[in-house]
Amino acid sequence: MSQQVSVRIDGELCTAAEGQTIYEVAQANGRSIPALCHMEGLSSAGACRLCLVEVAGIGRLLPACTTPVNTGMSVTTESENLAHHRVMALELLFVERNHICSVCVSNGHCELQALAQKLGVTHVRYPYNYPRLSVDTSHPRFVLDHNRCILCSRCVRVCDEIEGAHVWDIAARGINSMLVSDLDRPWGESENCTSCGKCVQACPTGALVEKGRAVEEMTKRNVVVTTLAAKRDAHP
Repeated sequence: MSQQVSVRIDGELCTAAEGQTIYEVAQANGRSIPALCHMEGLSSAGACRLCLVEVAGIGRLLPACTTPVNTGMSVTTESENLAHHRVMALELLFVERNHICSVCVSNGHCELQALAQKLGVTHVRYPYNYPRLSVDTSHPRFVLDHNRCILCSRCVRVCDEIEGAHVWDIAARGINSMLVSDLDRPWGESENCTSCGKCVQACPTGALVEKGRAVEEMTKRNVVVTTLAAKRDAHP
């Protein structure tokens, strides 16, 4: 049986199981921490840096989704400093690629867009990169649009941990990082892809979508992934 630990979340004393992350404990106690890379049922990657929190006695912000709780830990999930860093992280996601919501098939159904609206991001203070990125339409059922990818790695983890195919990975580093399939083959030429569509349903933006969808039509069904993850955990 896991040992119980006591932590404070925004001043409230909470009981948690040893090994739980700050994000899990906060969620269990009614605290909403923004995140784009986190998804219930998948391992945590700490990729989007939107779930940063303040921990007393530590001089830097920590990602809630990958930081385990410890007895006596005091966590702040909402502050002016955190709001500033979360807005900045969102703005940098927008300028890194080419997110044009008005012509996106996931417009109105996009987690990036919804979070920007929630946090009051009405404009971006930084110059846009406007990279020349391709769209992979080689798969018979799905499309990969690198212009809308935020490198959250949800697709990588769901393909590896739920489907067991490990088609996807992140290649290169920094600003040159790109989502690739089967060691950088076109998606349609992948020998490992099962065409299950779990990666599409896990994607928070319009980067992975079904063919034949028009603007505002691509609704993601995250429950497909979370349900399968729950069944996996129930029958290890």
